[in-house]
Amino acid sequence: MASYSRRRFLGGAAAVAAGLGLADSPYASAAAYDRALATTAARAVQVAGTTLEQVAAPVGTGPYVRLGAGPGWPVVVRTELAAGAAGRDDRRTGLASFVQFTDLHLADTESPVRFEYLAPFIDSAHRPHETLTVRGAASLVERVNALAGGPYTGRPFSLVMATGDNTDNHELVELDWYLSVMSGGAVTPSTGDTSRYEGVQNSGSSAYWNPESGFRDDYKAKGFPQVPGFLSAAGRPFTATGLRTPWYTTVGNHDDSIEGTLPDLGLLGSLYTGGNKIEGLDSATAAKLADAIQHDPASAVVLLGQLLATGPVRKVTPDARRAPFTPKQFAAAHLNSAYTGAGPYGHGFTQSAADSGKLYYTFPVAPGVLGISLDTTNRAGWADGSIGTAQLKWLESVLQSVATHWYDTDGNVVRRGSQDQYVLVFSHHTSTTMGNTLPDPYNLFEARHSGAELVSLLQRYPNVLAWINGHTHANQITPHAHAVAERSFWEINTASHVDFPQHARVIEVADNGDGTLSLFTTLIESAAPYTTDFGDTSERGLAALYRELSYNDPYATPAAKLGAAGDHNTELLLARPGA
Repeated sequence: MASYSRRRFLGGAAAVAAGLGLADSPYASAAAYDRALATTAARAVQVAGTTLEQVAAPVGTGPYVRLGAGPGWPVVVRTELAAGAAGRDDRRTGLASFVQFTDLHLADTESPVRFEYLAPFIDSAHRPHETLTVRGAASLVERVNALAGGPYTGRPFSLVMATGDNTDNHELVELDWYLSVMSGGAVTPSTGDTSRYEGVQNSGSSAYWNPESGFRDDYKAKGFPQVPGFLSAAGRPFTATGLRTPWYTTVGNHDDSIEGTLPDLGLLGSLYTGGNKIEGLDSATAAKLADAIQHDPASAVVLLGQLLATGPVRKVTPDARRAPFTPKQFAAAHLNSAYTGAGPYGHGFTQSAADSGKLYYTFPVAPGVLGISLDTTNRAGWADGSIGTAQLKWLESVLQSVATHWYDTDGNVVRRGSQDQYVLVFSHHTSTTMGNTLPDPYNLFEARHSGAELVSLLQRYPNVLAWINGHTHANQITPHAHAVAERSFWEINTASHVDFPQHARVIEVADNGDGTLSLFTTLIESAAPYTTDFGDTSERGLAALYRELSYNDPYATPAAKLGAAGDHNTELLLARPGA
């Protein structure tokens, strides 16, 4: 395995530091970095298999950068919301330990309703590694299965929560792949004629990486390799192991709308399942469609339909499995006994959710710790979200039912008799990406509420410890401070598993026995090897390529998504409610 020394990291080029995500490193020397790693290891029960031990890092330079094993990331203690007392490691009691997946984006790359040709305008429209999303997710499951528990409490994981964008284009076949990867079973990550690939990456267009051919496309000009057999290997059947830990699902905008942006009003169903696929547009038309997607989603739906009906298309094999699913179908699929896996049955969704399409619910994280999964999508379109009044009122009623006391809107304390449950809130969108308050076309007379309103509500309930989310594809941890210390909470935003760095996150809750709580957040990567071999199209070889290709995606910005040191492996301190 290729290695990367800490000394070279600290003294090397700025590009390497940025690639490792520690360009703002607080460590003045290699020795200081080594001491921080040693302190981290001494405080933890275990570090193996996490980014406390090692991290994917660029090795060398060039138009196409290879990856290897870089030094681990030390824990960063964050005290913005409470101070940490000495000796707390010896007093600590673990309360909960679980894993967050987010933004898996399992993609049907052969679907007619995809916008690969818009990548120069919208970076997420096409990724050179997207044929491997299903295998990348399966490798992440393997990593979780190999971990004994949380690195600081040692508690076995009680659950895995996937915080949305589990599918890329809310197709039934993508949903089947997601549920199969999570629960275990046979998967064929291909649609149409599954004996051959029918997407843009064998089109012969210079705008895409054509991995199996010697054609010098724009990607190969940037150093991308030729990999014989890549596309056939990517689409071949395999058996997903499935999680050995119970798992739950939160819905995201890509699980709800066309490419996560356009409102699905039932107008494009026949185009999803049909045989016409656009592989390229002239620059002016592509720019017009990209602008409509970003500024007028309703008109983009109409324009897309016209282009698919009359524009330059490639004939692909029609497939009814590509049909988009509704919120009701999303919940119902989770109730299929074929996908129960490690449980629980429904993975948070009930028959009531399947009947109503209301995709928010509560679930037990651990004894005394309640999880609340929200639906922050807005079916009016756009990528960002909000929540409706009915869900907001439901959330407040849940918070009141599990709190010994809370604060009303005037700051007065309201008390009740029962014992507190700690609360962790899960959603797809973040507090800063919930400004889409357009009326929901399916509930036109219901008001929508922003992330700022949700922060204000959560700060009235001292037993809310954290809000955990995704959507941004970046690691970022934000303190939501309040003048009354017990009203503060942390927002934990984790990068995606489709764009580099392809992280998931272990989160542990612990009582320090001194009037404070600690939330430990530890990033993990998939089980794939760090190094790649372009001649290896085995399952492990493909998973390794998935990571490395994502780092080299010419439209991606890896350094921006990695976050800073304080967004990675952290101890987040909080005042214990009522302490």
